[in-house]
Amino acid sequence: MVPFVAQNAAHPQVALKTRTSQDIETGQAEKDNAAATTVTTVTPFDAPIFVEFEDGDPRNPVNFSSPRKWSITFLASFSTFIGSITAAGYILGADSMCADLNCTHFQATVGISMYTLGFGIVPLVTASFSEEFGRQPLYFVAGGSFFILYLMVALAPNVQTVLIGRFLQGSFGSTWNTMVGGTISDIWKPSQRGVPMAIFTAAAISGTGFGPMIAGWIEENADLEWKWIEWVLMMICAIFIILLPIVMKETRASIVLRGIARKTRKETGNPRYRARVEVEGPCLKKLVFISCTRPIYLLFAEPVVFSFSLWVGFAWGMTYALVSSISLSFETLYDFNKGEVGSVFATMIVGSILGYLSNTFQERLYHSNHANRGPEARLYSSCAAAVMLPAGIFLYSWTSSSYIHWSVPCLAIVVRTSSSCIYIIYVAAFAYLADTYGPYASSALAGQSMCRNLAAMGFPLFTTQLYNQLGFHDFRLLGCYDDSYPICPLFPRPDYSEQEQVFETSYGVGCLKADQVVSHS
Repeated sequence: MVPFVAQNAAHPQVALKTRTSQDIETGQAEKDNAAATTVTTVTPFDAPIFVEFEDGDPRNPVNFSSPRKWSITFLASFSTFIGSITAAGYILGADSMCADLNCTHFQATVGISMYTLGFGIVPLVTASFSEEFGRQPLYFVAGGSFFILYLMVALAPNVQTVLIGRFLQGSFGSTWNTMVGGTISDIWKPSQRGVPMAIFTAAAISGTGFGPMIAGWIEENADLEWKWIEWVLMMICAIFIILLPIVMKETRASIVLRGIARKTRKETGNPRYRARVEVEGPCLKKLVFISCTRPIYLLFAEPVVFSFSLWVGFAWGMTYALVSSISLSFETLYDFNKGEVGSVFATMIVGSILGYLSNTFQERLYHSNHANRGPEARLYSSCAAAVMLPAGIFLYSWTSSSYIHWSVPCLAIVVRTSSSCIYIIYVAAFAYLADTYGPYASSALAGQSMCRNLAAMGFPLFTTQLYNQLGFHDFRLLGCYDDSYPICPLFPRPDYSEQEQVFETSYGVGCLKADQVVSHS
């Protein structure tokens, strides 16, 4: 099958009859009754001939078979899962790390913050690389580098090396995780993305519980401790590295078309065959500039982006504060060992499952009310989560007492944390911003992602000190701050026409097209 050749609207043309690929290449007589696979036009000799997909072309990622789509979706989500377990599993080995590397507990805790710092800022630069190089090569480069950096952390002679390794690992992990949402968008139609996005979110949040769960029992074994946490996580990552060349295919349509155009030029000797991205696409420098600046502009200039980013950022920061506090709380109040503390993190996995199940109810509400409510139909379940999250914070704080059974604060963790509430808030904010900002969604989501990860960087730095100063019960004060965030949906939605005028003034004509090719998570 040869590619469909689109007309070049920039030059006057005369449409010819449909021809077979053999006729096009050899110039033989027309065959009016032949089964045509290519439509060609007469254009000036210097005009490009754009290569496009035919309807139903199996090379188009949207037309991949269902098994291939699901295998790519699960593998991409598995990469997110690995990033999450690596982020959170590290902290359970802090005690043995302090003993081995002669560092303070605070220095060890900074390793979480360095990881999330890389997650927060590096994607602003690297997210645009997928337009120039494609998604598949970045999965290989980022995944391979992420895998190797386990060695740097595990073999580090001092805590400074650990911190550098954690930052680099977070940077590479963010590059490969930012592409997951784009990969899902590449292969699934909008009406089909609900379940794949729910799986992606469940993988991201449940990994925050699964990592510490296994790390706790490794840390409990005096023959293993923190280094073996890294080795075990490296083994899990090796599964991804092995499956990557088998399962992952290039899913960015513009890159696939560029490859087809290059192959067609080579086979025909005609240099005019081009993919549109080769002629019309913005240069990498322009993409990086837009990728770095527009998310920050939207974050501070748009009340909707700002408020939802603060909301999700607070919720995500509380997640990492919880990761840091569970060990302190359950060891002090209930005399749990590290393995038992790790088991407490299973509550996060339970909460993620509950959040996933609640998403099916939200999807039904969305489809039933979208015609009348618009994007606000995405926010029904988040209204309940906005109340449940501070309630869970209060419940967790009030029940943190040695005379109350340990199962009660575990229940509070299910209610409040990287579980049902945070899952619902994360999905609602992601979907609402995507629907509300339309062609500018990737930039709006990039601002939200930066705010979320920077909050995750900051909260672990003061969690221990906060507990020491306020005590376990007064930690509920953070719930008071969260009570203000249910007002987020009250801000008016933006006017696309006004946005486009502002962006064209700031970035020049073509910024809309550039934004559509930049993907963030």
